[in-house]
Amino acid sequence: MILTVTLNPAYDVTYRLASLRPGATNRVGEVAVRAGGKGLNVARVLLALGHEVTALGLADARFGASAGLPAAFTPIAGETRRTTAVVADEVTMLNEPGPVISAGEWAAFQAGFRSWLPRASAVVMSGSLPPGVPGDAYAVLAALAGDVPTIVDAEGDALVHALAARPHVVKPNADELSRTFGAATSVRDGAMRLRELGARAAVVSDGPRGLHADTADGLWRAVPPFAEGNPTGAGDAAVAAIAMGVVARWDWAETLQHAAALSAAAVRSPLAGQADHAAYRANLTVVTMEPLEREC
Repeated sequence: MILTVTLNPAYDVTYRLASLRPGATNRVGEVAVRAGGKGLNVARVLLALGHEVTALGLADARFGASAGLPAAFTPIAGETRRTTAVVADEVTMLNEPGPVISAGEWAAFQAGFRSWLPRASAVVMSGSLPPGVPGDAYAVLAALAGDVPTIVDAEGDALVHALAARPHVVKPNADELSRTFGAATSVRDGAMRLRELGARAAVVSDGPRGLHADTADGLWRAVPPFAEGNPTGAGDAAVAAIAMGVVARWDWAETLQHAAALSAAAVRSPLAGQADHAAYRANLTVVTMEPLEREC
């Protein structure tokens, strides 16, 4: 079983309207609400591909029931945040910070997390941390996981602190890497720094430019075929493929091939957490794999 951890999930609210007029009354044509969060997106992709998954996290009582997949969320007193997308001529995002988590709620989550570990083949930890959860939360969970492989998709302090626990893989995207180490940091240099600071492997997604990986088996770049559509869930699909590779013990070339192919297939789907499976299979034959040389 693959466990996904989403400590700061959200009700994803989408408003669709013909045009957005700031400062005026706007009539919404369509509203959609869905239980969301990066870890849930990963779980949905894996579940659709036939893998056994369970989504863990911190959420209000009704959130887990609305997720639509196997889940065991630790209940909190506060209300789960909302992320609101206003879709008109362009997309405007309004993201709430999340409820304040008490020390007791964080302790309860850790206890629940420990109880799931004997059944886990890998753990994916994704997204931001809500107020009240310590900045080293992912490091704490990775240490608790012990020999169970851990994959961390985060940025900033949450990512940097996680490196102390030597996670098996970290996977920020290029923008998250820049926000963590500074705008001047290249994808290649950032991946190398992540490994120097403790990650056993670092994979950085860079949109249509593909995935750059710094691993014990060498440096790789995997470039997917061009895809038009919604890129929101592409990184989560790449994480799902990395988790599949870790569990199946694929080598890095095969893992990255699947990660690039699945991320491009996710772009063709309207919602994060979905992927066009026919496109995924077709993409596997056309992903460009480039082994790279380390700079002296």
